[in-house]
Amino acid sequence: MKKYFFLLLLVIPFLGNAQVKSYYPVAGTWEKKSPTFFKIDTGLVNQAIQFAKENETKYPKNLWLTQAMQFGKEPFSDPVGPMANRGPAAGLIVYKGYIIAEWGNPNSVEMVNSVTKSMVSTVVGLAVDKGLIKSIDDKVYTYLPPIEVMKNGETVDQNPIAQSSFIYPFETEHNRTISWNHMLRQTSDWEGVLWGKPDWADRPSDKSDEWTTRKRFEPGTVYKYNDTRVNALALAATTVWRKPLPEVLREQIMNPIGASNTWAWTGYKNAWIVLDGKQIQSVSGGGHFGGGLFMNAYDMARFGLLTLRKGNWNGKQLISEDWIQKATTPTSANTGYGFMNYFLNTNKKMYPSAPENAYAHIGNGTNAIYVDPENDIVAVVRWIDDKQMDGFLKILLSALPSK
Repeated sequence: MKKYFFLLLLVIPFLGNAQVKSYYPVAGTWEKKSPTFFKIDTGLVNQAIQFAKENETKYPKNLWLTQAMQFGKEPFSDPVGPMANRGPAAGLIVYKGYIIAEWGNPNSVEMVNSVTKSMVSTVVGLAVDKGLIKSIDDKVYTYLPPIEVMKNGETVDQNPIAQSSFIYPFETEHNRTISWNHMLRQTSDWEGVLWGKPDWADRPSDKSDEWTTRKRFEPGTVYKYNDTRVNALALAATTVWRKPLPEVLREQIMNPIGASNTWAWTGYKNAWIVLDGKQIQSVSGGGHFGGGLFMNAYDMARFGLLTLRKGNWNGKQLISEDWIQKATTPTSANTGYGFMNYFLNTNKKMYPSAPENAYAHIGNGTNAIYVDPENDIVAVVRWIDDKQMDGFLKILLSALPSK
């Protein structure tokens, strides 16, 4: 008897020091704990939430009107994809995998705008992981088949004198020099017109006489946030997968992480192609011209938790850790940007109150999925004034227990 008691004394310390398995919410359920469970200051958490509510964006809830106010002066800026009115400020806070606070209506399915870009880069990453793309440094044009375009349910008729019945988005002298890496980092300076939107008309310079004549920058040297180019990447990824990107995202990411069935990834009414005899919509990478992802805050948070955990979900590596590492590595052309749409906190420039290794998936609105590996936090903050995001984080992070 004494012998067994002695062995038990030896084992107990090891059991006490055993690591607690990371928590991952299952489909349809997400366990909630009070902030006090983790010795987090509930008063300060509530103060952060109140701050987010009080600093809701001043733009209208009518997103058609907001789009006109923000981008109406751009040439060809009219929306060609679906849109919907938004609700009031909303969000939730996830700590160590558990929901510790929420506000507004996190179940509301609304536009996430350019958070969609993180889904575009993700499906490209999955193509790399599965060997469909051998290297992100490969030139994009070497992967693309001739692309047949649909209009009103029929293939677009071409004059028989025309050189081709197909479109070739990467077949100009400049575009043939563009790699997947350049597209992912928004440093490609891709040239062309896609779905009726010229690259030069998206956030154009004030030098209108140079819009169509300027010399193109060498890929990789200059960063420019440009939705037309993102849509060109989405089209390229669609041809690589040879099926709709929402289908890829649902099968490879959203279903495995237990997301709801309420999200939708949409494209433009004229962005239809034919692949292998099937009519497929090439979805957009944001809501700049309408379309993109419509999603609730819980599903946004699940995706944020997946990237926080470096692509691993409950023991299954859905996105390679190497891809997450690349996605959170800045480009020399913009030290605050990794792959789309990973906005980095390099030198604490974006969020002075947050750790330098924090990052965010950001869309207009502002819609933000804040990811903080140092503090094991994911926060979804919807419809906050962009300039007030750091103020929210300052209060939230001050509520955490001292280390």
